[in-house]
Amino acid sequence: MQGTSMGDKPVISRVACAAAIAAIGCSLAAPSAQAQSFTDRFKNLFGGGSSEKPAATAPAEVTGEDDLSCPPVTVRAGAATFKVGAPGKEPIGNDLRYQATIGKIARECTINGGEITARIGIQGRVIAGPAGAPPSVQVPLRIAVVQGGIGEKVIATKAYQTTVSMSEGSSVPFVLVAEDLVYPAPPGAVSDSYLFYVGFDPQALKPEPKPRKSRHR
Repeated sequence: MQGTSMGDKPVISRVACAAAIAAIGCSLAAPSAQAQSFTDRFKNLFGGGSSEKPAATAPAEVTGEDDLSCPPVTVRAGAATFKVGAPGKEPIGNDLRYQATIGKIARECTINGGEITARIGIQGRVIAGPAGAPPSVQVPLRIAVVQGGIGEKVIATKAYQTTVSMSEGSSVPFVLVAEDLVYPAPPGAVSDSYLFYVGFDPQALKPEPKPRKSRHR
């Protein structure tokens, strides 16, 4: 399945939507089957294999109560690779324990009650480095929907993690499907400036700060 460029903003009608869904073997007539196969459908979009090539904007599958522009998805600059070094060392040369890269991405949008639910699929690979990878690694990712233009505006953002089992000298693929990024449907032509960013975010591995308790006098 060929990717579309970031400039493409496909607005897909119900008829085109049905054709897109049929093309990947999904049936709207069985809601329960549809719900349990989101991950499988994204894997189908990925073609069932892995890729070391840079991620490209994937074609959208769009479902919902109305016509909808599903923003393009791309990897944020500088966030396509995640490297971890030996304790106290920079992740370079023989001190590299492992690195993760993003290979393919895909998205699906659903609109309901004025809100859009975006489901984003990310496929990548974790490669053990000379310093040796641990038995399992946590891969931190972040997905955001942004209104582009002069001074980008973040509409919604969420961090995710996935665990990958490793072995010495291994190269292991991973797939993450995020199904819960929700944001208000943009009005009219504003949707043309929206896009999804994905990328690695090491800060996602840190626990969120606990809210301070208010003191009552």
